[in-house]
Amino acid sequence: MSVTSFRAARRRPGSMIICLVAACVAAVVHSGAALADAPPVPVQPALPFPVPPSPPEFDPAFYNPPADVVASKQPGEIIAAREVHLGFYSIVPLNIDAWQLSFRSTNTRGEPIAAVTTVMKPRGDNGGQPRNLLSYQFPEDSNAQYCAPSYALQQASIPGQITGQFDIPFEFVLPLTALGTGWAVAMPDHEGPNSAFAAGPLEGRITLDGIRAAEDFQPMGLPGRDTKVGMAGYSGGAMATDHAAELHASYAPDLNIVGAMAGGNQPDLRDTIALASNNLGSGLILSGMFGVAREYPELDAYIQQHMNAFGKAMIGPKNALCLWSAAIVPFVNITGLFDTPDPMHDRVLTKVFDEISLGHSTPDMPEFLYQSNPDEFAPVGPVNRLVDKYCADPKARVQYVRDNFSEHITLEIDSLPRVLLWMKDRFDGVPVPGGCDIHQEGSMALDPATWPVWLQGVNTLLGGILQQPIGSR
Repeated sequence: MSVTSFRAARRRPGSMIICLVAACVAAVVHSGAALADAPPVPVQPALPFPVPPSPPEFDPAFYNPPADVVASKQPGEIIAAREVHLGFYSIVPLNIDAWQLSFRSTNTRGEPIAAVTTVMKPRGDNGGQPRNLLSYQFPEDSNAQYCAPSYALQQASIPGQITGQFDIPFEFVLPLTALGTGWAVAMPDHEGPNSAFAAGPLEGRITLDGIRAAEDFQPMGLPGRDTKVGMAGYSGGAMATDHAAELHASYAPDLNIVGAMAGGNQPDLRDTIALASNNLGSGLILSGMFGVAREYPELDAYIQQHMNAFGKAMIGPKNALCLWSAAIVPFVNITGLFDTPDPMHDRVLTKVFDEISLGHSTPDMPEFLYQSNPDEFAPVGPVNRLVDKYCADPKARVQYVRDNFSEHITLEIDSLPRVLLWMKDRFDGVPVPGGCDIHQEGSMALDPATWPVWLQGVNTLLGGILQQPIGSR
């Protein structure tokens, strides 16, 4: 709204309202498509090998820029960009084009925050056709920044076998295979600047803003908001993906998201905590509770007031470690760490867990959910209830598979080819019928349609290790 039009509107009260509404609409549009018209951000050159990258904790200029700089940007707007070298298991270099983008996002209190995503572009021109974008959310599952993809994926970073970040290096095969298919890829640090593990609504916002940043980054060569986008993630990455799917219509309707696929889902952390207490997964899930407290001050205050000394003594080591934190106090009774008889139904915790639970809205894109029936970390019951809730909406387009022969870890591996096949259909415009398709399978790994994808992944990985350009066509 120009100064001239505003002054004119002051002389005509009725038009003043129209102009104010127009200004609000313009502000919303600016947070989406208009960002593509912003001048390009200077790209910092990559570090020369073998100079190791700094962990995020020692790189505040990129990961934690000044608050006034962040606040001056729109959601998804790029703050800084730099070229990076990615490596398989931090060691083997890969012949790909990759960058890190620092961008503005918004936390659950509506405050501007900085976040980071790692993006990759295939070599070649894709036959002159517009590129698709896969946003892949890794299971960070940790409360320390050096456990995030932006660090773990870089060549010469401390290998995951040492840091305890085991998931990201081996799941990297999926984004690499997608890159070999010709898709561009975005891999956000969806836990945000405070590593708020399991704070799903925050992770969903960062995922969506990371997609905006990738689309606006000119070297990616994407067609802006016309880009077809797919989202996928497993376990901790499913939290970010599921919440992004639910938030799309209200937070980022400018994005053309054609499908979301998530497995090892955890729709309500109260059920996850109940399953984990006194079981093997209690150490990991307790880390998730501490991660949520980093985003929700009321939960942090409750922990400080009502958790016993033993539980609070676990906060320091758990917040400092990657997945090694899961080995600290397994089989602990999580609810028994509090001095309240039923903490999960306390007023404060109920409010927080209601906010971070799924089911607040039905995703407005096709969604494929899959879960192991005997999952030892993420119970299947809450996923069944979530799907039933979605399916009560006549606009739902949900496919839901329950896998009978797997558990949490094996399904993470077995499902990788299915993710790529389902997403290819979405990018190719294969229609998804309205309503819900719910069925059980012996194992997703037994689907013969997925077997060639395994070979495709092996070929892409071997080619990358041999320094062949990935995605060249």
